[in-house]
Amino acid sequence: MNVVHIITRLILGGAQENTLQTCINQHSLHGDQVTLITGPAIGPEGSLMDRASAAGFRIELEPSLVRSIHPWHDWQAYHRLVKVLRNIRPDIVHTHSSKAGILGRMAAKKLNLPVVHTIHGASFHYGQSAVAYRTYVALEKWAAGWTDHFISVADDMSHEYIAAGVAKPEKFTTVYSGFDVEPFLVPPRDPQVLRAELGLAPDDIVVGKIGRLFHLKGHEFVIQAAARIVAANPRVKFLFVGDGILRSQYEQQIADLGLNKHFVFAGLVPPTRIPELMAAMDIVVHTSQWEGLARVLPQALIAGCPVISYDVGGAREVVVNCETGYLLPRDSVDPLIAAIIDLANDPEKRRRYGEQGRARCRDQFRHQTMSRRIGEVYADVLNRRSSSGV
Repeated sequence: MNVVHIITRLILGGAQENTLQTCINQHSLHGDQVTLITGPAIGPEGSLMDRASAAGFRIELEPSLVRSIHPWHDWQAYHRLVKVLRNIRPDIVHTHSSKAGILGRMAAKKLNLPVVHTIHGASFHYGQSAVAYRTYVALEKWAAGWTDHFISVADDMSHEYIAAGVAKPEKFTTVYSGFDVEPFLVPPRDPQVLRAELGLAPDDIVVGKIGRLFHLKGHEFVIQAAARIVAANPRVKFLFVGDGILRSQYEQQIADLGLNKHFVFAGLVPPTRIPELMAAMDIVVHTSQWEGLARVLPQALIAGCPVISYDVGGAREVVVNCETGYLLPRDSVDPLIAAIIDLANDPEKRRRYGEQGRARCRDQFRHQTMSRRIGEVYADVLNRRSSSGV
C-alpha cells in the first residue's frame, strides 16, 4: 500500500511519536510505501527528525507548514501538499494534528484521494478562548465532509467530536496509541543506579511527572501541592522529565518555597530513555488540564507504577480509580495532596495498583496492535470507496 502521512511538526510529543511509530511499522513490518510530510520541528520540546530519517521511509519537509495560523504560509503549504500528493498518488492519505489535519484533508479532497484523520487531541478544547473554540469546531465540521474516517486515540475524543456535531458515530474508530512495551516491562538499566545519578536516595519516594514544561500541562499544581506533601512525608521527591518555556518560572517558584532539595529536573530526554526514568519512579502524576489520552498513563502502568491523574480526555479509559491509581478533578490541589500522601505512605498499595495496571494495559498498547488496527481501518475505507464506485 502507498500511504502518505501529514503532520504539522515532528517534535517530542505523544501525537508525533504515535505518527512516527505508525510510519515505521508500515514501512518495516508491512512493506508499505510510506511518505511523511511534515513542517519544521522547531521549539524547545526537541525533535524526532533524526529518528525518522534513520527509519528509511521518504520524508518531505515543508517549511511553510507551521503550527501558528499564517494565511500566506498556510496557502503555500496547501498548494505544496497538493503538488506532492499529485506526484505520489497514494492509496490513502493519513493526516494528524489540527493544522496539518485541515490542510492535508483539503489537498486530499482536491485530488479525490481517500483520507483518514487521527484525533490525537481535540482541536477545540479546554483553555481556548470562546472564539478559538467555535472556530475550530466550525473548521472540523467543514473538514469532516472530506474525511472518509476518523481514528481517535481514546473513546473520549470520538465522544467530543460527535457531541459537537462534527460527524456521526459510525465515522469513528478508537485505536489506542501504541509503543514498545518491552522496555517498560523490563527496565533497561538498574533503577537504583539511575536514582543515584539523579541524586535520589534508595529510600526516597519518587513522584514523577513526564511532559513539556508548557501551558496546560499542569506542573504548577504539583508545585502548589509539594510543601504540604513534603511536610507529611519528607522522603518524597519530585522528578520532572521534559523541558519547555516555563522551566525557569517553575524553578523560581520551587526556590521561593524552599523546596529545591525535593525537586529534580531531568530535562529534555529522548523517548528511548523514558522507560528507565519511569522505572526509577514510585508514583507517576499527570496533571494536564487537557489531553487526548496521554501515553504516559499506560506507560506508567505497564512499568508497574500507580498513576494519579486529572480526569481529562481518555484518562479514565486506563486509570481505574482506586484500582490502578486515582482520578481527580481537573485543577484540584487538595485531592492531589491527599492522593500522593496516601500512596507515598503505603508501599503495598503502590505495588498492588501497579500490578493491576500492568495486567490491564500490557497488550492493549503494543505498537503492533496499533498498526494492525490502523491497517484494518484503511482496508475498510478502501473497500467502501470501491463498493460505491468512488
